[in-house]
Amino acid sequence: MNRDWAEKNRKIQALLNKKDTYREGIDLLVEFRGELFEQIAYIVNGFPKEAFCRMPFADAKGYQSKTLAYSIWHIFRIEDIVAHSLIQGDQQIFFAENYPDRIGTHRITTGNELQGEQITDFSAELDVSVLYEYAKKVMQSTNELLRSLEASDLRRKFDETDRERLANTECVSTQEEAVWLIDYWCKKSVLGLIKMPFSRHWIVHIEAMQRIKNKLCKLARKGVDPIAYCGFSCNHCFLGQWCGSCRTDYNTCSFATCFPDKICPNAACCRERNLDGCYECDALGDCTKGFYTPDNDGAAAAKAQAMYIRKYGKKAFLKVHNMLHEKYDFAKTQEILGQNSEQGLKLLESVYIPQPMKRD
Repeated sequence: MNRDWAEKNRKIQALLNKKDTYREGIDLLVEFRGELFEQIAYIVNGFPKEAFCRMPFADAKGYQSKTLAYSIWHIFRIEDIVAHSLIQGDQQIFFAENYPDRIGTHRITTGNELQGEQITDFSAELDVSVLYEYAKKVMQSTNELLRSLEASDLRRKFDETDRERLANTECVSTQEEAVWLIDYWCKKSVLGLIKMPFSRHWIVHIEAMQRIKNKLCKLARKGVDPIAYCGFSCNHCFLGQWCGSCRTDYNTCSFATCFPDKICPNAACCRERNLDGCYECDALGDCTKGFYTPDNDGAAAAKAQAMYIRKYGKKAFLKVHNMLHEKYDFAKTQEILGQNSEQGLKLLESVYIPQPMKRD
């Protein structure tokens, strides 16, 4: 488990266990859930449709053996069922807002009963944008429930009536792989449910989504030019695991995702003009387009790298980047190359300039 997330979760659970601190625990949990949900939002807003039904770890036994779409479905169907049908005894958001038709499926269960190709086929049915909308509403609804709880509510347990009501929703499959969930949930107190479906369950599945996403990015980048249009090296980017590069459909560059079409203006310009990259453009020195916007923190560093590529080529650029990382400790190139492109170029040249080819 992610160490930072694990530590936050331990702190939250410790606070929830005490009457005097449970309210602080609830507040921290709601904040933490927002942080975790940002990971889902990043994936949904950045990845192409086909990514959500791919299963790059199909033969694995962990949570990563599913798909991105299935993971979102599973997390929030369970939460909706537990929060509304079990704890509050009211109508699930899934039915109240007609999400089966809107998401594009007649399935109403948690998905535990699905295996292998059943998961990929099911994932392909789903409208991911609507599924994401559903997930967000479930999160918000559960957050309201959490904030409304008193310390005495956390000790509440469930009886046979609760169990029957839950079973009668038919939202948990009667198949062996899923039916155990009903007894599992009903044997817990409200506090116990907060500790699993509403917190730890999120962590393990969102971590799995990150592994799936990273693998898909790695597969997308295989054999693809590692140098971005603007001049950055995807091989050395601090978000390299997150992004499949601007030269693939798995482009989740943190700058590109700021735009409605998720395409960086530099990439769009190069494609329109049939340029391999900004380093082929005669207007590079004075360009203020896209990532080169003057007030962008990384603008000068990116331009310095593009200028280096123009003078010495891509092979030399990748070599100088390797040497730069050996010589300096940094995450973002602007930390080393600074805010002046000419000075940044000089620093790169001080690290490595390829020798001219010898002629016979």
